[in-house]
Amino acid sequence: MDKKNALRAGALAAGTTLMMLLMSSPASALSRDDGDDPGQGLSVIETLGLFVVAPIVLYLVIHGLVMIGDKTHKKKDPTSSNITTKADAKSEVKA
Repeated sequence: MDKKNALRAGALAAGTTLMMLLMSSPASALSRDDGDDPGQGLSVIETLGLFVVAPIVLYLVIHGLVMIGDKTHKKKDPTSSNITTKADAKSEVKA
C-alpha cells in the first residue's frame, strides 16, 4: 500500500513539473508584450560587477563589521581570563 501511494505521488509531481515546463516555454519570450520597453543590456564588465564583485564586497563589509563587534566582546569576557593552572602538582604516595 505504501509503494502505491509513493508511486502516485511521484507521478503527480512529475506530471505537474512537466505541465509547468510546457506552459512556460522560452519561445514565448520572443513575442513582446504591449507596453514592454526594455532598456539596453548590460555589458560583460557591468554584469560581473553587479553579480560577482558587488556581493563579494558586501560580504566582506558585513564580515568586517561582525569581526569588529566580536573583538570588543572578547575584551569583556571574564570566563577565560580568570583560569589559572598549576604545573607544580606533587603527589605523595605512602606505602
